[in-house]
Amino acid sequence: MNAPAAKSPHPMRARKTTADRLREALFKLTGISFPEQCLKCLKCLKHEESAWSSITFSGTRHEVTLVFEGAEAVAKGEEFMETLPEHEFTIPGHLVADASIREVDHRFGLHERLQVTAVLLLLEDS
Repeated sequence: MNAPAAKSPHPMRARKTTADRLREALFKLTGISFPEQCLKCLKCLKHEESAWSSITFSGTRHEVTLVFEGAEAVAKGEEFMETLPEHEFTIPGHLVADASIREVDHRFGLHERLQVTAVLLLLEDS
């Protein structure tokens, strides 16, 4: 008689990448909490990651485009832009060496919208 196959107590979850952790940190910095607030008011439109190195350091360069929709979300987006360059990130195994806003597209009117492209340089913390 065959015994039933043992099931693992916890299903396997995908491990979070550095890019995942960075996006989470950026979303947290916006001050828009999930799921309490509208999921449609903040979206990550694009996230590109590329390797970066100098003679003494190595890491990754991230270009992230966030979209804030609605007057309240746009106000949070404006605060985000002001706070980002000086924010102290906590990303395991990495230091954020530089964070800046590269591009902003702000549309006013009935459906106010703010699109922000941020560039972050993460160095491996060895």
